[in-house]
Amino acid sequence: MESDTTPDPASSALRLEATLEAARAEVERHHEVIERWLTGRGPRTDLDAFASAHTPDFTFVTPDSETLTMPHLLAVIEPAHGAAPALTIEIRNVTVVADAGTVVVATYDEHHLGPDPRDRRATVVLVRDAAAPHGLRWRHLHETWI
Repeated sequence: MESDTTPDPASSALRLEATLEAARAEVERHHEVIERWLTGRGPRTDLDAFASAHTPDFTFVTPDSETLTMPHLLAVIEPAHGAAPALTIEIRNVTVVADAGTVVVATYDEHHLGPDPRDRRATVVLVRDAAAPHGLRWRHLHETWI
């Protein structure tokens, strides 16, 4: 007798909901670390928390189309500790675009509030990693001004 490999719609919906909640929680957590760093409210050890949330081969395409590797990104963000004391970052509209095995692709809107408000739309590639916050580690990020 052949086994039925058709996914159960109920279990698929539960997996998607769990993935969405994990992605939302991780995107929000990560931006809380970034906000604490940029405002100076967080300790310098937050840089380690920021770095460890990424894979070693992480890449970031900035809203200005510059591609940064993890070492380059750390060189940019390290001296920015406390550079934006009035910054507030709000994350909205987190959506899972794809969930394929170990890879999750999500989009979200990032709103910087304060003296220099700027908004961006982001697409992030996350990889599942049980040791990472919320079970997801950042592999690639692409931001666009909105």
